[in-house]
Amino acid sequence: MANIKSAAKRARQAKVRTARNRSTLNALKTASKKTGAAIGAKDSKIAADLARRLSSELDRAVKHGTIHRNAAARRKSRLARQLAGLK
Repeated sequence: MANIKSAAKRARQAKVRTARNRSTLNALKTASKKTGAAIGAKDSKIAADLARRLSSELDRAVKHGTIHRNAAARRKSRLARQLAGLK
């Protein structure tokens, strides 16, 4: 345990941020799997809807600093290519 007050506060903050980031990453992973399943099933209407939601969640994760903006852009680009392949 930290002996300095500021270090103790940093430890508390890190615990809260880690929990928040883990929750966000799990939500992203779940959304990505659902979208991938819809793309694999060749269901373009459902896949497009799920892709839009996933894109929004990626943007939100970037805004909160959970993932890097280039990582989100890369994932969105790959997703767009997969959707274009369905049509």
